[in-house]
Amino acid sequence: MSPKPNAKPSATDHHNSPDQPISEVATTTRVRPRYVPQDGLPLNSWPCILTQVDQPTLTLKDQDIFLVTDLMGNIARCGEETSLGLFCQDTRYLSRLELQVDGRAPILLDSDAGDGSFLSALCTNPRISRGEDREDLLPERVGIQREIALCGGMLEQITVTNYHREPVTLTFSLTFEADFADLFEVRGMTRLQRGQSMRPETELDHHILLAYEGLDQRLLLSEVTFSDHLPDRIEGNTAVWTLDLDSHDQKILSYRVEMLIDDKPASVVKAPPTLAQAQATTKAEREGWRSQITHVRSDSQGFNRVIERAEADLYLLRQPVSQHTVFAAGVPWFSTLFGRDSLITANQALVLDPTVARDTLLVLAEFQGTKDDEWRDEQPGKILHEIRTGEMARCNEIPHTPYYGTIDATPLWLMLLGDYYAWTGDRVTVEKLWPNALAAMGWIDRNCPRNGYLAYQRRSARGLVNQGWKDSGDCIVDRTGQFAEAPIALCEVQGYVYSSKVRAADLAHMLGYPGLARQWKEDAQALKVRFNRDFWVSELDYCALALDGDGKPVDSITSNPAHALFTGIFSDEHARSVAERVLAPDLNSGWGIRTLSSDSPAYNPMGYHTGSVWPHDNGMIIQSLRAVGMIKPALDLTTHLFEAARTQPYSRLPELFCGYPHTERNQVIPYPVACSPQAWAAGSVFQLLQAVVNLVPDAPNNYLRVIDPMLPEAIETLSFRNLRVGSTVLDLEFERSNGTTSCRAVNKRGHLRVLIEA
Repeated sequence: MSPKPNAKPSATDHHNSPDQPISEVATTTRVRPRYVPQDGLPLNSWPCILTQVDQPTLTLKDQDIFLVTDLMGNIARCGEETSLGLFCQDTRYLSRLELQVDGRAPILLDSDAGDGSFLSALCTNPRISRGEDREDLLPERVGIQREIALCGGMLEQITVTNYHREPVTLTFSLTFEADFADLFEVRGMTRLQRGQSMRPETELDHHILLAYEGLDQRLLLSEVTFSDHLPDRIEGNTAVWTLDLDSHDQKILSYRVEMLIDDKPASVVKAPPTLAQAQATTKAEREGWRSQITHVRSDSQGFNRVIERAEADLYLLRQPVSQHTVFAAGVPWFSTLFGRDSLITANQALVLDPTVARDTLLVLAEFQGTKDDEWRDEQPGKILHEIRTGEMARCNEIPHTPYYGTIDATPLWLMLLGDYYAWTGDRVTVEKLWPNALAAMGWIDRNCPRNGYLAYQRRSARGLVNQGWKDSGDCIVDRTGQFAEAPIALCEVQGYVYSSKVRAADLAHMLGYPGLARQWKEDAQALKVRFNRDFWVSELDYCALALDGDGKPVDSITSNPAHALFTGIFSDEHARSVAERVLAPDLNSGWGIRTLSSDSPAYNPMGYHTGSVWPHDNGMIIQSLRAVGMIKPALDLTTHLFEAARTQPYSRLPELFCGYPHTERNQVIPYPVACSPQAWAAGSVFQLLQAVVNLVPDAPNNYLRVIDPMLPEAIETLSFRNLRVGSTVLDLEFERSNGTTSCRAVNKRGHLRVLIEA
């Protein structure tokens, strides 16, 4: 039986770290101190000198831990609210990490976190005043190299090198603080009551313990252990070193932060003792994963940088949940299992790594709803929306244990089950999950009202008002900009239901349930007829965003109908109209398709779902254009998205960007608080590439169809190496010449038939 989401985490070693002699780290087996409320004892507070709160940040992630710092590797506080910190289990275990040199901030020279789990910041000393009797130390005489890694905890090594011709003496300090705030608090949610900060009753040698007792009486600890050159003294929560450095002398300062809940590791990963071991461990794991996945590369370095970044981001966003690995939705706010996001990303990445899709199906089946619970929006057979494990969830202040307020995760789960089987032919997993599939379809059928559409209406007092992929409060509007009244039946959700019925019918036939297969196919066909009648707005020649509680079309022009388009629910005539309308200038920014028409009174290019551009939204649109034979627009949109990615840091597609039009002089306008990395943005890169070459797998029948492949003009060759379809592994090579694209299957290991249809 798997642990419940609010169960105490167990320490499972997911990393194979080299053995490390315990003597190399200043931590030994010892009796834990007693803790007392922090208010009861004085605490020496080291002054904060970092005042710039609104600043660029760097993000690291490894498994179930993530870190957000400024460009120097610091976590600034100075009395200001900040989203920076070290997080695990939806809790901030460090809310301040500040390096000072003689009470001054170092000068940043360069920093990089492109690896995603490792941060390197090169700094130097500021001008240091020595008083009247001594000459000041000029800037840029001392090199300060900070290296931070995540691996079951946070590890840092600071290398200080004196490049001055004369000896120098400098005082270095590192200050640590932890507010143990729940992630929802960090995001701005107000709590009526909190637990209390604690501290050891007695002084400690060579390590710092930050403690907090929650309202659930669980004791949370951040334990800082120093090694190499140990601090000369510890003042409160600040470690202080006085370094005497001869010319070209070098000193190394090291520490490790472990996060604990009731004296047990908060992370499921065991932390190695040293930074070098952390780096070696994460590198070995990354290379192991890379050896198993499909490698997609082109002849364009620019395209390859985007592909490589997306590949690296998907690796970073892998997250352990209940003995399985899924894609977390995004960092920093959504670093957890999400039904919709994890399902869509797993589907996008089937061409890359189908094992994550299998794990996603299994984990979501494990947490499938079993009872009616309005607080959590749970119902039997329903697939969850979001799961959280922080104090607010444990204390039932939020309903995320898990929370089920999503209308589309359940049909998306059924769709992924069908697509996973098409890619792998894994009948064993389908048979194992068949009871869950029946429960999911039962939930869909029970929740379709008399008009036959799957609709949502919030039941939980702290749940989401809107429960489709556009789930912000202001996004479901009609053409006058007025909010729609619930219950709301979204157009794309009906497409998902249609597709899930079709896919599940095929699985039922395969498993020997012909009556069920026949019934679901009839249901799908009846839904298609109703949908084309009720959702079509003749005067707009376009599909409504939704039907409201009165069955009236919500008649704004949005990107949502294109999601329904690739499911096959539209008639041929309506499908063509949707495909052509989505490309009009009011939706097409030139960088991608906007979420809402620029002609709408509710349009805002900076709106989260009311005019911005989402890469995953465009990935589905490109798939839809491909499905109706509009190949040239699909290729153009693909090129625009790759161009957008190349303008971003690390060539990374963010969660979304602003919907301002593309001109010759502007670049992509970033959305201020977009998640980066974000799972379905990274996954959309592989969805785009698969769409342009049009791979259609059928592993159960042992063939792969490649239908009318076509490469964008920006590239001439594209290869898929180590591609897995069923039990076969093969390479596919595409080459564009004289306006056509050819395909070759090479290095095939297995009996798969590759059918190339041009």
